[in-house]
Amino acid sequence: MSLHHKINIAIDGYSGCGKSTTAKAVAYQLGYTYIDTGAMYRAVTLYFQQKEVNISNLDEVDNALKDIEIRFILNSDSQKLHTFLNGVDVENQIRTPEVAAMVSPVAALSAVRKALVAQQRAMGKNKGVVMDGRDIGTVVFPDAECKFFLVADIDIRTGRRVKELALSGISVSFEEVKNNLLNRDHIDSNRADSPLRKADDAIEIDTSYISIEEQIHKVIDIAKNVIAQN
Repeated sequence: MSLHHKINIAIDGYSGCGKSTTAKAVAYQLGYTYIDTGAMYRAVTLYFQQKEVNISNLDEVDNALKDIEIRFILNSDSQKLHTFLNGVDVENQIRTPEVAAMVSPVAALSAVRKALVAQQRAMGKNKGVVMDGRDIGTVVFPDAECKFFLVADIDIRTGRRVKELALSGISVSFEEVKNNLLNRDHIDSNRADSPLRKADDAIEIDTSYISIEEQIHKVIDIAKNVIAQN
């Protein structure tokens, strides 16, 4: 079968393993659509913070979710997809430490996951999607033809995230970022609803000591082989 036959590609793993960078590059090179599920959860978190939603109050959460619309629009200047929350570009706002500190507790809420998973499944209904997150291969697209699970050493992950934030003009200490990542790992891996875990049929890639180009190349090679066999 030719590469014109499209599949869905799921890339899961911990924060700071290069999931989003890899997923974006893979989507671009294959001519697929990239969906940043992390940005969707961050956008919901930002909205909850703006509206002072009490996440312990399920009625408040349910009502707030009804007023949220998330879209991805290509920025003509940067040629990058930006996250829009109710028509407003919030790409920079959702990357702040304040949002990062609360995104895992928000993402652990069943109502939030149910709402966003439904949107994500709709986005991938016609195939040709590369989606990264924490439960893509296990919950969102359990039938995805190609699944990856990225891991990396915690200190390496921390260093990457510190650099990433610095490029956005955000200065945060190494220890603060490390503690945030460890806390997110714990919440994501232990939540009751669709916890972070490797799908049985996912290919694990340790990105600690390989370049981003190497991991992109590895994922694309495997994906092309899967596409050719479908």
